[in-house]
Amino acid sequence: MVESTRARSDEPQSDPRKADALSAGPVPVGTPTVRPAFDDERPPSAELISDCVHCGFCLPTCPTYTLWGEEMDSPRGRIDLMKAGLQGAPMSDTMVQHFDACLGCMACVTACPSGVQYDKLIEATRVQVERHHTRSPGDRAMRAAIFALFPYKKRLRALRGPLRAYQASGLPSVVRKSGLLDRLAPKLAAMEGLAPVLEKREKLPERVPATGTRRAVVGLLTGCVQGEFFPGVNAATARVLAAEGCDVIIPRRQGCCGALSVHNGRQEEAESFARATIDAFEAAGVDTVVVNAAGCGSSMKEYAEILADDAEYAERAKAFAGKVRDVSEFLADLGSVAVRHPLEVTVAYHDACHLGHAQGIRSQPRSLLKEVPGLQLKEIPEADICCGSAGIWNVLNPEPARELGDRKARNIASTGAALLVTANPGCLMQVSSSLERQGTRIGLAHTIEVLDASIRGLPVDTLGPQH
Repeated sequence: MVESTRARSDEPQSDPRKADALSAGPVPVGTPTVRPAFDDERPPSAELISDCVHCGFCLPTCPTYTLWGEEMDSPRGRIDLMKAGLQGAPMSDTMVQHFDACLGCMACVTACPSGVQYDKLIEATRVQVERHHTRSPGDRAMRAAIFALFPYKKRLRALRGPLRAYQASGLPSVVRKSGLLDRLAPKLAAMEGLAPVLEKREKLPERVPATGTRRAVVGLLTGCVQGEFFPGVNAATARVLAAEGCDVIIPRRQGCCGALSVHNGRQEEAESFARATIDAFEAAGVDTVVVNAAGCGSSMKEYAEILADDAEYAERAKAFAGKVRDVSEFLADLGSVAVRHPLEVTVAYHDACHLGHAQGIRSQPRSLLKEVPGLQLKEIPEADICCGSAGIWNVLNPEPARELGDRKARNIASTGAALLVTANPGCLMQVSSSLERQGTRIGLAHTIEVLDASIRGLPVDTLGPQH
């Protein structure tokens, strides 16, 4: 794993056509034949790679380049490694290390003036890595454990009881103060530190009827981590949608959408989850599929690409992807009819990367928050720099993730806001952990929870735990 102790400088440490490309470049004539990094099954596109002109606009927005100042840990450096792989270079451990270090935050996509589709390049590369690279036994075991747990609601639900008992015992503070777990098993320590204080699980019916005149029929993705660790977000989403005139259908058959698998190169697993999600919502017969987790929505909007080679599902995936909307995107387009009651609170809004960068949804959540009387909105400095969550990246890379999280927490604290609002469970867990570490007391809430409190006339202190 890449460590956060890399040298930092304001200038690139190496030319993008040198450095690791020396060890991962084209194979010299006369040497024994080695297997190229990529096979012919949907490798990173040479055409998309050629769009990069190495201008450097991506550098200041890239979290890993910001941390380490190393060229090969920037988007254009990784693109050079992809190019070397297409030219026949083998997939070395060093090459994989740089690909693995990428958070997939897509800030570079927003920053790029040439329109380089880095998101497509890194996802295609990660599939190749998982197909051809042999990871260390420890890394394989950790990834196997993560993907045996997080995409499965019933397994996460079974974890709730022991986790609630552990949290109630007072042991978490003892474990964290001792630092023993950090020294012995830093990745397990990262998971322990990220676990939110579990709230009471609210069971939702399969159908929540619209209040007043029906304006739409929507399906609600309840998610895996969202549904089991942040069940109040789903309940608030259903209430707000109903208050705005929507019949809300919550299919019982739905499972994981496949986002974590997509972002980590687990192609077959991602495709299987995508097919099952399409089946569940097609059977529900809804006009729109509303999502309240940024990473899930981003991947679901890409189902047409994920299942492009599936003769049975390709057209269905395209139609399905066209129905997917983030909840803030949907509500902003629908327009508000429910009365908003005042919430006298100062809010710092954090753009989740897969909402702002991947989906381009920035103005909609802000406009919805501004509809709440008495609410004051504050912008966070360095808003484009990722908080370090990035799906499971903060578990696999705990030290640099902590640096990014602490940086984000300091910027949040500088706003003086009483409440932090964002739209992704991973961000909430990551930022919560960092705020707690630095002793900042601030409420945490999902955008939809703020709207729900305003519509219901609840007091501000009902919004999120204090940290």
